Amino acid sequence: MAYTINRMIPDTGIDDVDTRTRKALADHGFGVLTEIDVKATMKKKLDVEMPAYRILGACNPEMAHQAIEIEPRVGAMLPCNVILREVEGGVEVSAIDPVASMQAIENAELTAVAGEVRDLLAKAAAAI
Repeated sequence: MAYTINRMIPDTGIDDVDTRTRKALADHGFGVLTEIDVKATMKKKLDVEMPAYRILGACNPEMAHQAIEIEPRVGAMLPCNVILREVEGGVEVSAIDPVASMQAIENAELTAVAGEVRDLLAKAAAAI
């Protein structure tokens, strides 16, 4: 099973894709709670160079609340990470597939909520 929803944005830079991604996420009910600049972190901690790589921690509050009400410890698996990765020819956007990430929890009601979140993330990715 694939564990990410992917979209390639050709011939553009990571800052442009970052702006477009945040807008698409917001348009689909998500806010970005966290941001990790992996490239800067690897340079600082390991003194290694790598292409631009960002992790955005996205959250749809309504869906997160539903999930937590169903399964209180699910917060250990939140928020939904979306990565922006500079690759040859553009930027790849990959969002976690919540259905895949929730497979470890045997709860049909939670799986249904994860499916709704997956649909929203796929729509956001398509809108970038």
